[in-house]
Amino acid sequence: TNVMARNTIEVIQVLRNTADKLAKSSNYQWGHMGSCNCGYLAQEITNFSSAEIHNRAMQKHGDWNEQLNDYCPTSGLLMDDLISTILDFGFDSDDLKHLEKLSDKNILSRLPASHKYLNHNNKSHVVIYINTWAKLIEEKLADKVQINELNELDSKKTISIAK
Repeated sequence: TNVMARNTIEVIQVLRNTADKLAKSSNYQWGHMGSCNCGYLAQEITNFSSAEIHNRAMQKHGDWNEQLNDYCPTSGLLMDDLISTILDFGFDSDDLKHLEKLSDKNILSRLPASHKYLNHNNKSHVVIYINTWAKLIEEKLADKVQINELNELDSKKTISIAK
């Protein structure tokens, strides 16, 4: 199984906010480090503008994928600090690589039938992908909550039986 973003309400919220902002924005550019798929998520988590994110990225070479491959948390480079912030928030580098290419199989398998084929640089496709991702995490979180509640009920039953 591949590791995915942490199942937290904060992660779900940041994904939904990213999708909303992207849907409403006229400033989407897949080739721009601050205005692309990962750029929008980075804006939402860090509150940096797309220009600030792009400027940080220009200190290194390559797109998000290459920068994630070269990521070093102790480099002191501003882009690596930005990536650290995103990872600390609850995402992993594979999440971000998949987001840039819209390629996570778990998410793709849950897309509505009308959107089985996504273009990584089509804004409306990115919005669908992110919203589907948020829904997937929400379901995992709901399952976890139900299991925890059942476990608590079981332990209460055991206690009452023991009395």
